[in-house]
Order: sequence, then structure tokens, then C-alpha cells
Amino acid sequence: MLRLNDILDRVASYHPDPDLDLIKKAYVYSAKVHQGQLRKSGEPYLVHPLEVAGILAELKLDEASVVTGLLHDTIEDTLATKEEIAGLFGPEIADLVDGVTKLSQFTAANTQEEKQAENFRKMVVAMAKDIRVLLVKLADRTHNMRTLDHMKPESQERIARETMDIYAPLANRLGMQAVKTELEEVAFRYLRPADATDLAARIAERAREKEKFVAEVVGIIRQRLEAQGIPADVSGRVKHPYSVWRKMRQLDVGFDLIQDVIGFRVIVDSVARCYESLGIIHALWKPVPGRFKDYVAIPKPNRYQSLHTTVVGPHGDRIEVQIRTEEMHRVAEEGVAAHWAYKERGGGGGGAPELSAKDAAEFGWLRQLVEFQREVDDPREFLETVKVDLFSDEVFVFTPKGDLKAMPRGATPVDFAFAIHSEVGQHCVGGKVNGKLVPLRHQLKNGDSVEILTSPHAHPSKDWLSFVKTSRAQARIRQYIRQEEHRRSLEIGRELAERDLRRYGLGLSRFVRSGEIDAAGQKLGYRTGDDLLAAVGYGKVSPAQLLAAVLPVDGPAPQPEAPPSRLTEIFRKVARRAGSGVRVSGVDDMLVRYGKCCNPVPGDRIVGFVTRGRGVTVHTVACEKVLESSVERRVDVTWDVKGDFKRSVALRVVGLDRPGLLATISKAFGEAAINISQASVKTAGERAVFDLEVAVGDLKQLTGVMRDVERIPGVQSVARL
Repeated sequence: MLRLNDILDRVASYHPDPDLDLIKKAYVYSAKVHQGQLRKSGEPYLVHPLEVAGILAELKLDEASVVTGLLHDTIEDTLATKEEIAGLFGPEIADLVDGVTKLSQFTAANTQEEKQAENFRKMVVAMAKDIRVLLVKLADRTHNMRTLDHMKPESQERIARETMDIYAPLANRLGMQAVKTELEEVAFRYLRPADATDLAARIAERAREKEKFVAEVVGIIRQRLEAQGIPADVSGRVKHPYSVWRKMRQLDVGFDLIQDVIGFRVIVDSVARCYESLGIIHALWKPVPGRFKDYVAIPKPNRYQSLHTTVVGPHGDRIEVQIRTEEMHRVAEEGVAAHWAYKERGGGGGGAPELSAKDAAEFGWLRQLVEFQREVDDPREFLETVKVDLFSDEVFVFTPKGDLKAMPRGATPVDFAFAIHSEVGQHCVGGKVNGKLVPLRHQLKNGDSVEILTSPHAHPSKDWLSFVKTSRAQARIRQYIRQEEHRRSLEIGRELAERDLRRYGLGLSRFVRSGEIDAAGQKLGYRTGDDLLAAVGYGKVSPAQLLAAVLPVDGPAPQPEAPPSRLTEIFRKVARRAGSGVRVSGVDDMLVRYGKCCNPVPGDRIVGFVTRGRGVTVHTVACEKVLESSVERRVDVTWDVKGDFKRSVALRVVGLDRPGLLATISKAFGEAAINISQASVKTAGERAVFDLEVAVGDLKQLTGVMRDVERIPGVQSVARL
């Protein structure tokens, strides 16, 4: 167990003038307020803040960060308040603790997914004010992952998924390779335990087999460099199971075809010797074309620098070599923690650290996240969209003036246009890459020179959402589409209102001028009269409701509605008899359809999407179609399943092409009482892809069978389509 003295010794080892008394005071306070609390493991709760503070000290952070690590759970889990912490430790530390505190002010109706999305959104705002908020949060998550064994299986899976989706990518964007790797590896063990165990064993076996080979390669490189007067630290390292598994998935190959399980690293004392060492290694062994990357001249956005090359080494084996300086290596491991501006100031209560111009430029992605969250109303949409930016690898492209831009892999000229300026993206009509006209969906490559062609009459298209990659482009396109939808619906709503008011010899303009339409809107729960008219155009408010809110009680009575036609009566009877399985709140006899894009099943979180003339279309909340739609067009829907209700779902199973695998998969569905209505199989090399259409009763049944199939030897993945 870590002790307070261990933390004090760590801080004293790197800080020139540490305020150790402040850390001791925080320890005493944390021990006092957490007294009597236990963790799931049965240990005193104080163990957790001690370990978090220890991780922050390992990262060589200032006293304020270490103190925040000791206090980070006090506001949430004890009777301590921000005001009390400010009085004892100062406003800087109080703000940090408040920023790190897990937010729990939610109504009971909110789901776990909504809480996660809103927490992440608020964390973005907090870490933009002071990056140390995220560093403490990452230390907190790291220790929680180390002790995940003591949680229930469902909690383990949820926390591991959140870590893989959010915290590991954030650590990567901050350049904290060591933290990112640990988070990924632990999460991988809980999300895919069979794969993690199998790969760990196979990698260890490969390492034993290659032990002599590694020693041989290290010896050859070191000898050649020394002969040229270049002192270097040369080492071979085994890659981690998750990184190997991810590469297997990317290349669609088995473990036996992954050659570079062992990588080699060369650390020298200067940038010049990095390139000199590269030349020596390329003279020694032939480089593999297309496998050289110069991150020294063009660093990654998270400041990572290194030369990467793959060569055909001894005995014809491909080997991957990284070449960097000692400082580059430190930054690669510690990332932003290795060089953040406040370390130069010595910490100590000077307020939130200011970013240097270089820091501000290189961590501009964080500022963009903050701007983006201001523009998106739905926190779930913000979270889903921003994952694209967090996970993507970068490509580096140039403006016509030669300025360098980092874009996510797969980015298009449209992404580039919005990265230059929103107005450029709004009026983009085409792009030139390396002087040649290309389609807007053309994917940019490293080194491309990109020029955007614009027209004042051009506007974003909904189709662009199918290929743009950056959250900035997606947000601006959705914003324009929503504005256009609102404008069109407002026109339709005005026409409908005018038509019905004309029956009483009245005109809409009279009610608009007098402000009565605004009052009616507020009466029906809308901010303005235009919002109310747009809702009429969407079909969320009927013209009869509008008239009832606008016309005075003693005014002319609305004409009774004409009786429904014979065709309408038949339709309603059929709709009732069909049993849609979904209830639309506040609306009877509503025609309900299911989105073919996401095929929701009972148990999925769903939302209704009002479609003019076609009733309500039901989607899962994470469906892209819903994210593209205006929030105003959404309606609350709930599952209302009766009897033997079934929904068709498309699944894709990817596995090794071996005899009997399809029969084993079919047996798993049979044992779960699930009928396979359609199946197709494609094979390529060692790989087989099974596309299945199955009928399930609810999400629990579906996830259960997917889990069973995923455990079948030879199956690599199971996914809903």
C-alpha cells in the first residue's frame, strides 16, 4: 500500500521548492472526511485518493494537482463543500476539485448513457479552463481500472467500455502513451477476456521463440551505431495484446500473419543523430516501401515525435524500428504532463496556468471541443460525434500557402474547408488536391496540397454527413440542415394556420402583430410564436390546437371536423390490429414505422422521429438518422409489447474459415430459441463472414445470443448491422 511519505518523496525528487505541508494537510483532511468509508475491496476508502495522488506524483505534476488527487472525491462522497475546501486550501485547488468531482445532479429519469454523455460534456468545459482537471481525472480512472476486479460483472463491462471509448483516447490526445496503454490493456481484459488471455499467451510464446533474434538485432544495431560514434540505448520490446488485436482487426488476419509483434527502439542524444541512425539502419537492411514515417519533422498533434521505419531484417523477418531522442521519449510517455506551462511557474496557487502560444496551437483540438459543445443541444449527440475526433489517426495536408493542417484519417475536402473557416465550408462546391479536381468525398492523404473552390450560392448538403469525418464539419452541416428544416416547417405551419383561420374570416398577420401568436406559443410550451408555427408544420401540433389557443373563449366556435373517410377508418383498424409494439405519448392511432437503418428491438433506448405524412419513425437513440434530425422533430415513444412480438435484426459474424463453424453458430441461435430467417456466407483466405437475419423478442435475448456466439472458438466478432 502506498504511504504518504512515498508521495512526499516523489514530489521532492522533481520539484525545486515543494510545499509538502500543503500535501500533508490535504492528507489529514481527506482521512478525516473519508473516515469509516470502505471501497468495494473492503479497504479503507483513503487508499484510493492516496493512489491517485501517487500516480500524479509519478507524472511529476505540481502540488496543486497532487493535493487535488487527495481531495478529488471529498465533495461527492462526503459532507465537504467547495467553500470549505476553498477556505482551507485556496480557490485554485477548490476549482480543481470541483472540476474533477463526478457530477450526480440528475433526475431519476436520466439513463446511464445520458449521465455519461453529460459528464463528459461538463468535463470538456472544466478541462478547457485548466488541463489539470483531466490529468487528475485520468489518474482517478487509472486506479479505478487497477481495482476493477472488485466490481460486479455488469459494472466491469460498463466501466471498461467507457474507459476504452473516452478516457484512453483522451490520454492519447494528450500524448500520455503510458497511461493510454495501461487503460486500453486493462479495459481489453474485461471487454474481451478470452482474446486477451489467448493473445497474451501467444505473444509470450513468440517472445520466447524470438529471444535470440531480439538479442541479435539489438547487438547488430548497437555495434553499427557505436562504429559511427553514435552512443545509443537500443532495446527490443514486446507489443501489448490490445495493440496486436487491433492490428489483426485492421488487417483482417490471424495472429500468425502479424510479423512485427516485437518492436525495436533506438534512443540517441540529438535530432541530427536520429536521422544519422536512420541512414545507418537503412544501409544495413532494406526498408519496406511506404512504411517510413517522420514524426520528428512533422509531430503529431499531441506532440509525439519519433522516426518510424520498417525494414527487412536478419533471416528475412520484418522489423519495426523507432528512433527518437531522450526528450522525445519522455514526452511520448508522459505527454502534456511532461511540459505543461504551469510546471515552469512552479505551481503554488498562482491560479489556473496560462497556455503558451505553442501550447494553444498544438492543443487547439480542446478549444474546438469546447466550441462544439456550445452548439449542440443533445449531450449524447456531442459524445457520439466527438468520439470520431478522439479515435482517428491523423493525416497531414497543406494549404495552398504551405501551412500544415492535421486532419483525421479519412477526412475529405469538405472537412478541410470547415477546418479553414465555417464560411468556406458553407459555400464549398469542390476541391483541388495537388492541382487536380477531386470529388468532395475524396479522402485526403499525407502530404496532399488542398485548395477549396467556393460559390456564394452554394450550401451544405445532407449527403455530406455520410462522408465527413470531423465533428466541426458534422456540427456545421447539421446546424444548417436544422435551420433549413425549421424555415420550411415554419412556411408550412403558416400556410396551415392561414387556411384554418380563413374559415373564421381571420388572417394570421393580425395575431402575429398583436403578439397573440407568441402568447399562444408560450401557452403550449414553445418559446415563440414562430416555434409554435414550425411545430404545426412538423405535425407535432395540430391546427385545431393552434386555433383553440389563439381564438378567444367567447369567439366563433371552431367548425366541427369532418367525419373521417372510409379509407381512414379502415387504416386505423388495420393499424390497431397490427400492434406496432410502440406507444407514442399523447397521440392515439399514430402510424408507426421502424427505421431500417438501426432496426430497434424491445429493450433498445428509442426515440420517435416525426415524418410528414408518414406518422412516426422509431429509431435507436444512437442512430445517425436521429442525430441528423432536428431536436424539435423528436417525440417520446415507449415500448408497448404484447404477445409473441418479434423484430428482425441483421447480424454480422466474422470468424476463421474452418469446418463446422456455421453449424456451431446455428446451434447457438437454436438453443436461444431464435429463428434464423436468412443467412449468407462469404470467405476470403482464412476469414469467413456470416451475414444473418434473425427474429428476436427483445434486447436481452439478442445480447445474450451475441455473447454466446462471440465465445465460440474461431469467432472473432459479432455485430449488429
